[in-house]
Amino acid sequence: MEGMISNAQRAEILTQALPYIQKYYGKIVVIKYGGNAMIDETLKMQVMEDIVLLRHVGVKVVLVHGGGPEISETMKRLGKEAVFVEGLRVTDRETVDIVQMVLAGKINKTLVNLLQMKGGLAMGISGMDGRLIEAKIRDEKLGYVGDVVRVNIAPVTDLLEKGYIPVVSTLGCDRAGNAYNINGDTAAASIAGELKAERLIMLSDIPGVLRDKNDPSSLIPEMTVKEARTLREEGIISGGMIPKVECCIEAITKGVRKVIIMDGRVPHSILMELLTDEGAGTMVKGGEGNA
Repeated sequence: MEGMISNAQRAEILTQALPYIQKYYGKIVVIKYGGNAMIDETLKMQVMEDIVLLRHVGVKVVLVHGGGPEISETMKRLGKEAVFVEGLRVTDRETVDIVQMVLAGKINKTLVNLLQMKGGLAMGISGMDGRLIEAKIRDEKLGYVGDVVRVNIAPVTDLLEKGYIPVVSTLGCDRAGNAYNINGDTAAASIAGELKAERLIMLSDIPGVLRDKNDPSSLIPEMTVKEARTLREEGIISGGMIPKVECCIEAITKGVRKVIIMDGRVPHSILMELLTDEGAGTMVKGGEGNA
């Protein structure tokens, strides 16, 4: 494919991207990363390439990651069964240790290493570092599953100012020293809100918000917060999409300009969204106007 593109075409592609590069230069983009885009090695490398490219053209990128499948796989190898209640992992003391090991250890450092192999400068931290994410227990029956109480954003902004790509694993802690498993979408929305990010991009396993969940062509390309709430009341936004859209609304409410739910299985979907007219996924925005 690469050999089929002439130098003139390559130059034309770059000049077409220029207005978008200027638009996002110096701005903060938070990317929530997980799901199949994280499991598939080819897609993983393309996500890393997208992030490094954005950083090199002046976009300040923060990568927030989960790792549910790898946590479940590690638990299975250790002879421990994963139990979920309403989509949330029941997290006892032993499980939170496994979550911490997999998220803050293996996955976080692997992503940091991949970004650096692609020419980026990355630094991995967890929500426990510098008390980035202060949390409290959500529900006794879920164990160490946490709700975000406060985001102390200084560790992230310090890294951005030094030119690093912060890679954040979604753990939190309380003042008593307890570690908590934090939902990835919730953590990303809270961090993006505190940063007043230009964009929060949530990589998912679906094309975006669909009017008919069984019809990919029924994608809703954009909607306001008001429209999102109406679609939920009408039952069009349902099931697992409800908490994801709620996180979008929370991020907008906290000051994020726009939030995009997109299919992380599409190669270079991040660049398609930020650097082309085409865009990708469903955009959620606050007001009625375009920005």
